[in-house]
Amino acid sequence: MSGTELPVIAAVDGSSHSMDALDWAAREAVARKLPLLIVHVRQLARRTDQEVQEREAGELLASAVRRVAGTAPGLRPTTLAPLDFPSAALVSLSRDASLVVLGSRGLGGFRSLMLGSNSLATASMAKCPVVIVHEGRDDEEADGGMGGVFPDIVAGVAADESSEGVLDFAFETAAAHHPGARLRIVHGWTMFSSMLSGGPVFDRNAASDAAERSLAELTAGWRAAYPQVEVMKEPVNGSATRTLVTASATASLTVIGRRRGGESLGLGLSPVAHTTLTHAMGPVAVVPC
Repeated sequence: MSGTELPVIAAVDGSSHSMDALDWAAREAVARKLPLLIVHVRQLARRTDQEVQEREAGELLASAVRRVAGTAPGLRPTTLAPLDFPSAALVSLSRDASLVVLGSRGLGGFRSLMLGSNSLATASMAKCPVVIVHEGRDDEEADGGMGGVFPDIVAGVAADESSEGVLDFAFETAAAHHPGARLRIVHGWTMFSSMLSGGPVFDRNAASDAAERSLAELTAGWRAAYPQVEVMKEPVNGSATRTLVTASATASLTVIGRRRGGESLGLGLSPVAHTTLTHAMGPVAVVPC
C-alpha cells in the first residue's frame, strides 16, 4: 500500500466524543480521497467474557458503519477490533495510517477532564498525525466541516526547520478542501528567543520585524507550492498558546507539532502544544516533527 493510500483511522468506543470524531474522520477521508478504517479496541483490563466483548465490538462497529453511510454515502469503511490497551493499539496502527482521529475523551473518562489519557497518549506517541476532536461543535453544518462558519485552518509554528511537518500537513489540508481556504500561521516570539536566534536583543520593534521576516522566509516555498491557499502570517509577541486556543473556536482545524524521539521520557508535547490540545475548542491536529 503506498503512502497516498494509507487510511484515515477513526477510533470509536460508543461515546458521543468518539462519534463526533467518526463524523470528522469520514468527511476528511472523502476530502483526501483516502480509505477509512474504523477501529474499536477491546480492552485487556475489562472483566468481560471474550465472546461478549466480540459481540459488543461487532455491534458497535456495525453501528459506526451505518453512521458513516449517512455522513459520507460514497465511503466504504473497513473495521478492526484488536484486543489491547487503547493507546498502545492506536500507536501501533498509526505506523500504517495517514491520520488517526479520536475524541477528546472516551466512555471511561472523568467528565471534569478536558482531555482523556488515551487521547493524550496517542497524540504524544503516534507515528502519523493525530486529530483530537473536541465535542460541542457542529462542523457538519459548516459546509462539510472545512468552510462556511469555520473557514480557517490555523497552524502554530516555530520559525525554523522543525516546523516543516506542521506546514506540510497544514498546507496539504487546506488544499485538499475548498479553493481559497485561508491558512493562519501563528508564531510566538520573545526577546529571549530573538537573542537565541542571533536577532535583536534590546529593540522590540526590530525583534518584531525580524520575526515577521523569518516567518515570511519559512513559508515562501509553501506559498509557491500551494498558490490556491490564502496565507495570513501572525507573529505574536509572547507565547502563541492564547492565540491558538482562541483561534480554535472558529477554525476548521488547529495544527500543532510535537517532538519526535522524546516519547519514552514524556517529552513528546511541548507546553504550548499540550495547553493548546487540552484547552482547544475545535479539532486539533498533532503532527510529529
